[in-house]
Amino acid sequence: MLARRLPSILPDLTFEEALEITKIHSISGLLSKDTPILTTRPFRSPHHTVSVNSLVGGGRIPRPGEISLAHFGVLFLDELPEFNKSTLEVLRGPLEDRIVTISRVNASLTYPCNFMFIASMNPCPCGFYGSTEKECTCTKETIARYMGKISGPLLDRIDIQIEVTPVKYQKLENDEKVESSKQIKERVNKARNIQYKRYKEYGIYSNSELTPKLIEKYCKLDEESKKLLKNSFEMLGLSARAHGRILKVARTIADLDEKEGIEIKHIAEAIQYRSLDRKYWKN
Repeated sequence: MLARRLPSILPDLTFEEALEITKIHSISGLLSKDTPILTTRPFRSPHHTVSVNSLVGGGRIPRPGEISLAHFGVLFLDELPEFNKSTLEVLRGPLEDRIVTISRVNASLTYPCNFMFIASMNPCPCGFYGSTEKECTCTKETIARYMGKISGPLLDRIDIQIEVTPVKYQKLENDEKVESSKQIKERVNKARNIQYKRYKEYGIYSNSELTPKLIEKYCKLDEESKKLLKNSFEMLGLSARAHGRILKVARTIADLDEKEGIEIKHIAEAIQYRSLDRKYWKN
């Protein structure tokens, strides 16, 4: 439910982004005659039986796959361990490069695939591993086999990892007012505008597109924040990729907070989002 509603809070499409999305859907034959240009971010949620060709693209004349149809939008994989492991592994390159090249005897085509990747899963087949409410009925071997379908390199490319605990009945009955999607989107658009102005000369739109050189320039930390990141890096056994991604997330949190520089609370929050894989994939 949360994943499906995410497009409602994503920043508005720029004209250039809308054109790219429209071109991809037009090539795929998915553009309606009544819709000359797409103005909303795409949301793609392929079934776990999806083939590699359907996911990344293919065919005799290579056509865009789900990852390209999700360009500038959301690709959602529900129950991640249910997908074929070899299918999931092909996501590693596109998640890093934001493009996918499909080669055939008669053609070789490159399609963009700059999407937000969202995945959900249970901690085990029965769904109660680590729960304080109900005892897990799975064996250690079953849990290890289930978790083993998600490789470390793929996990490493997921910037934010959150454990969602079961919702209590009292929470469902609570009349407390919460932020609407419209209010959240206003904050998101404000942060995106900050980033757009900051990186205008580099031809990029957001913190997620920062190169190592730009990370060094725009994600500077004070000594206290550096010490916290260093300790976390060593304690959690993080990779060089994770280090850069933590800095990008911290920069985004600071932008949402409308702060010029990254503060220790921003880096601390970003680090928290990288700890879940150490809980469930510690072995």
